[in-house]
Amino acid sequence: MFFCYFYIKKNYFTKHAIHNFYQAKLAAIKIHKYAPGSFYCGCQIIWKQKKGIPNLINCGYKIRKNQNRANRIEWEHVVPAWQFGHEKQCWKKGGRKNCLNNPEYKHIESDLHNLQPAIGEINADRSNFMYDELNSHFSTYGKCNMKIDFQKKLAEPPNRSKGMIARTYFYMSHQYNIIISQKQKKLFYIWNKNFPVTKWECDRDNLIFQIQGNHNNYIYKQCNKKF
Repeated sequence: MFFCYFYIKKNYFTKHAIHNFYQAKLAAIKIHKYAPGSFYCGCQIIWKQKKGIPNLINCGYKIRKNQNRANRIEWEHVVPAWQFGHEKQCWKKGGRKNCLNNPEYKHIESDLHNLQPAIGEINADRSNFMYDELNSHFSTYGKCNMKIDFQKKLAEPPNRSKGMIARTYFYMSHQYNIIISQKQKKLFYIWNKNFPVTKWECDRDNLIFQIQGNHNNYIYKQCNKKF
């Protein structure tokens, strides 16, 4: 087995067996075969080798526009690639594709704690929009209560994913010095409190630890107290 290293706060390194986004996605499939459903909408996922197919009828999902992407599972970066990549020189000189050979960017991009199985259409629509609380009660995705304001470039996820989103942002901020605005910190503190860890969240953290070698301590510490 080949190992590489990923950069973390305080400038020391930790071994793991993932060294690119492709390998991370393969590992994520193994982990999320145990998941209770897709990240935002909770749709049952049917795994066929390297492909995940959401059971849209199972969760009452309504396709907004993109039928092809709605019928496949994609790996959503909770903290979007733009947020941890756009200030790097490689990104400034050629966007995300130009960062694919940048070791530090590759390590952050492939961090399993930040990857979630999402319906492809939701992944596309959310894009790199920041999370927020939206006033509208209207969802364009049927029973999936995902709200996206395309004009304001904001997204409000269903309650089922808010706590995990908050704890992922805290982890990524601590691990890679990613800046979170005060407004978002305040929102994530509320989500972390109102939506505590679930059994699946704890199981997922342990499965990632077995592969990647580190915990998300914002999840792990709560798990030790709760389960």
